[in-house]
Amino acid sequence: MRWLINLAGIAVIGLIVWWFWRSRPRTQRATGAGPVEILVENGEYTPARIEVPVGKTATLRFLRKDPSPCAERVLFDALGVSAELPLGKPVTVPVTPDKPGEYEFTCQMRMYRGVLVAR
Repeated sequence: MRWLINLAGIAVIGLIVWWFWRSRPRTQRATGAGPVEILVENGEYTPARIEVPVGKTATLRFLRKDPSPCAERVLFDALGVSAELPLGKPVTVPVTPDKPGEYEFTCQMRMYRGVLVAR
């Protein structure tokens, strides 16, 4: 019986390591054909990783379904962009990264996180 408890504990530790350090969100590319739709729900942005071209304006459309006060605003600190996200109303946010790299976007409390990848 003791070995079963130890095995379950190791499995839980493995799941925690994978969830917090090894899992990667899928990347969605901004194609220019329309805005990238981002859902704000259950404590996360979906998709949380978005690839955009360097030097071109990408249009992101956020739809907030999460009533948490934390989700009221999205911040792109490195790009100097922020926007209010009213509950249930889509908000279009244009962003133009001028250099290649990764630009984090977060809620005002830094709990919701996403990454804009400029290539």
